[in-house]
Amino acid sequence: QVQLVESGGGSVQAGGSLRLSCAGFGYFYSSHCMGWFRQALGKEREGVGAIADDGRTSYADSVKGRFTISQDNAKNTLYLQMNSLKPEDTAMYYCAVRFGVCRWWLALRGTEFGYWGQGTQVTVSS
Repeated sequence: QVQLVESGGGSVQAGGSLRLSCAGFGYFYSSHCMGWFRQALGKEREGVGAIADDGRTSYADSVKGRFTISQDNAKNTLYLQMNSLKPEDTAMYYCAVRFGVCRWWLALRGTEFGYWGQGTQVTVSS
């Protein structure tokens, strides 16, 4: 059974940093696409970024230059390094996985991903 578990969320002041982790269990597929999404209260879910198993990445314009996605395939763990955080980054953050290649023109759409974690809250205060 595929399971994704996020951790690392918390509260931070604007300008600060957080590193989120997403541990994957129950699968060992070499070809996969993993993504980070977020949903603020009262807003629609939005894609933050995605990473293919070969390390290629794609980011939403709102986080480019501030957020970095990485992964440790040996540990089945995905990371999201968030720097220069802003109050508008406040949201529940979710990781997700798609088995197969990243279809980059769809990689920031939640419908591309079949398995999701439970989320971790990030709160950025001004």
